[in-house]
Amino acid sequence: MSESPIRHSSVRLDKWLWAARLFKTRTLAKQAIESGHVRYDGARCKVSKAVTPGAVLAVRRGADEIELVVEALSDQRRGAPEAQRLYRETARSVARRERERLQRKLAQDLVGHERPNKQQRRALLRLKYGPPPD
Repeated sequence: MSESPIRHSSVRLDKWLWAARLFKTRTLAKQAIESGHVRYDGARCKVSKAVTPGAVLAVRRGADEIELVVEALSDQRRGAPEAQRLYRETARSVARRERERLQRKLAQDLVGHERPNKQQRRALLRLKYGPPPD
């Protein structure tokens, strides 16, 4: 009697995030879900939420928020090329991440790599809060 591979109609969210290589461990995926950094179809969810193909996930990692559409399911962690086939990033997400990356780069160029001096610090405060009240 030969065993046939088990077809999954759904996979736990933490397991899918780990298998898609969005998080290094399932524990990190669990912590991100519990702290609200992962949204499933626009709503907060639990770690055991069943992921289905076509679902839209918003995943915040550091300063970036990635919006993904689930293309396939897997509960096994494979190589990166295979993991990238599990999802597709939306065009809006790619454009937003690129825009934010450029903003961070410009801000870094404005400030430089050292601590700002008094004049630069005041310029940053004016940029952030507007001119000081008289």
